[in-house]
This record gives sequence, structure tokens and C-alpha cells, in this order.
Amino acid sequence: MKIGGSNLNILALAAIISGALVGCDGGSASSSSTTPDSNATAGGGAAAPTTGSRKAPAGEGFKVEGDTIKIAVVTSISGDNKPWGTDQLDGCKLAVDEFNKAGGLNGKKVEIVEGDTASKPDQAKLAAEKVLGQGVIGIVGEVSSGNTIQIAKSAFDKGVPVVAVGATKTDLTDEGAHVFRVCYTDAFQGPAMAHFAFEKLNKKKVAILTDNALPYSQGLSDSFRAEFKKLAGEDSIVADEKYESGSKQGTDYQGVLTNIAKANPEALFLSGYFTEVGPIAKQARAAGIKAVFLGGDGWDSDTILAGAGDAILGGYFANHYNNLDPSAEVQGFLAKWKAAHGGAEPSTTMGALGYDAMAVTLDALKRAKSLDSKGLMAAIEDTSAFKGVSGTITLKGMNGNPPKKLIVVEVVPKTGNNWQKYATSYTPDQIK
Repeated sequence: MKIGGSNLNILALAAIISGALVGCDGGSASSSSTTPDSNATAGGGAAAPTTGSRKAPAGEGFKVEGDTIKIAVVTSISGDNKPWGTDQLDGCKLAVDEFNKAGGLNGKKVEIVEGDTASKPDQAKLAAEKVLGQGVIGIVGEVSSGNTIQIAKSAFDKGVPVVAVGATKTDLTDEGAHVFRVCYTDAFQGPAMAHFAFEKLNKKKVAILTDNALPYSQGLSDSFRAEFKKLAGEDSIVADEKYESGSKQGTDYQGVLTNIAKANPEALFLSGYFTEVGPIAKQARAAGIKAVFLGGDGWDSDTILAGAGDAILGGYFANHYNNLDPSAEVQGFLAKWKAAHGGAEPSTTMGALGYDAMAVTLDALKRAKSLDSKGLMAAIEDTSAFKGVSGTITLKGMNGNPPKKLIVVEVVPKTGNNWQKYATSYTPDQIK
């Protein structure tokens, strides 16, 4: 989930954008070192289009009153996931500022109503209920799947659409026809990393370490495990351990790491967030584990380097977008971001995805047949070939899940803001 950049090979990425992105990414860049795509045909990793199969929300939603259109941004403004939440909020603000400066909608301006999940599911529910109590017609957020699920449940009862930013849990959008996202899903992310481990790194023996407190981590491990077994055989998973972030276990992972070390894996898939993956990687090396580390977009914050030190270098993870992508969409976005932030770039992919999630919402608002939650929801569902910073986004007929391109990046020593190096990319039709 980061964009902090990397020693990305610009020419390689440019070739990918001009080639593999045709008909998918619309030529725009992907997240964190990739250029997500979206008009691509849904492959094995993408959700199949099943329009109308999701349950309709129970509530009637809210109507716009007066000259102010209230849209909520609910995210991790505080807590462990703050690096993501801060970027998401700033990305949303940038999109709204552009919209309002362009005249808004028939003289009406959008107002962001902020909600802080504090990086916890129970607080996410409270934050959602608070903003819904203010009559918002839509919600943008969250980054975490566990938090987004709680937001979606509360929004279902009120009949308000939710556009998730970085929540990749595959069945998230099953919460109802009011839930959408602008990122790829774990049904694609896990298998893509399995193919990368088996085909690109030639690994045949893999261990998996799952954060059992995170729905995201559970789902990502499940999809990686299933695909790797298909590729390398039933006995290819030599260790399968779990831990629980936030538990009495604290930051001591020696027990599970000792079990993994005994299995002598060639690769270790760490499906958790950067907050735990950093210390785990450091302790894994101390335990004698020499396996290459692999993970998902939950690694995307350069604070992972503080927790892991050199131990994480040479590891690989999936991401959505990268600041070094040379596409016009990305570079145009960065120019606007830097102008608003004193020359600084977004530190994680959530800046771009937050911008895209709000931009999709605002684009739908302009197309809505009525200025209320129902009109907005219908217009979001009808989104097709929207050119975002993180790729072209199509939601129409996709059950809320846009097919997106994924990139794999390598963790390298930090130079300036760069700490990710482009490795390869996958489109949904490549993972079957």
C-alpha cells in the first residue's frame, strides 16, 4: 500500500504501461510501484461480474439539504495505521478541493465530514455511526478490511454507499450492494504472489505466517496457500503458523518462528501489516530463518524499515501504485499533491487510492439522477472506465470489485523517499 517509490526501472514500467495496461489501466499508473488496471477481463483473481446478486441496503439514505453536500471520510486518523489514514484523508481532501474550486455541483459545494477509526474495528463502527448521524450521503473509507466491514454494516442499515480505499478482503463487498472499492482484492493478490514465488523465484517450499486478528491477513493467507498448493503440490506448505496482533503475545514471535525455522522454508509469506511484519522479519533472521520474505500490500509503509532494519531488505510484496510511475495521471497527481504539501510526496499508496475513491464518488455525484444516497449509489454502480491515478476503474457489473493491475516490488535500502524496486506485474487474466 505504498508509493514512497523505489529504485523503479522507469523504462520497464513505461513499457508495462504502454503494453499490458491497454484496455485495463487506461494508461494510468498503478499503486505503489505498479499501475493497477481495471478494464481488464476478470481472471481467476478478479471478482466475476454478478450485477444484482448483492443484497440491497435496508435504509433509505439521506438527501442533500441546502448548498452543502456532506460526504464522509472515515479512516485511521490515529492509531497504528495512521500512515495510511493520513494519506487517505489528504488524497480525499485534494479531490474535494479540486471539485469545489471547479464550481462544485450547480453551486453546491462538498464538505468532508471526518471520522476517525483509530485503526480499530470497534472504533470504526462508532466513527461510521457518528458521521451517519450527520446525514452524509456517502462514505469514503477505509484502508483496513476489518474496519471497512464495520463501516459497511452501519452504512447498510442507513442505506448509504461506501467506497473503500485499500480494503482488499475478497468478500468485503458481499456486505451489500452499497459497498464498492477502488483497489484489487485478495482473491487476486494472494495468487499473484504465489505465482511470483513459484515461477519467478523458483521456490518450492514455503511457510506462511498469518495474523489471526486481521480478516485481511486471514483471507490473503488463504488465497496464497490455495494457489501455491496448486502450483507446487500439497506438500509445498512446510509450515503454517499464526499469531494475533494486539494480544498478550506482544511483539515476541519466537514461538512460531522456531517452528518455522525447523521446517527450513525457501520463502516465508507474511500476510500481516507493516506494524508486525517489521519486527517479525528481524526476529526471523535472528532465529536462523534464511527464507526470502513475501507479503501483500499491507507492507506498504516505510516504517516497516524501522521495525525490521536490514532484515526486510530483499523481500517482495504486492502493491498498487508508485510515485515513480512516469504516466501522465501519476505525475499530474503528484504535481498537485506536492503543491498542496510543500513539495512532499505521499508516503503510501493510500494517497493515490484515497484520491481515486473520492474522485469516483464525486464523478458519480455529477451523474446521479437525484442528490441523495440512493442516486449516488446507483451512479457509483454505473461507473465505467473512470481514469484514476491508480488505474482505470470500472464498477459497472463487477459487484463493487474493479479488476486492477498489481505490481510486485522488492524492498531495497532507502534513498531519499525511495525504498521499493519494481520486480514484475500481473493482470487479472494472467492468474487463472
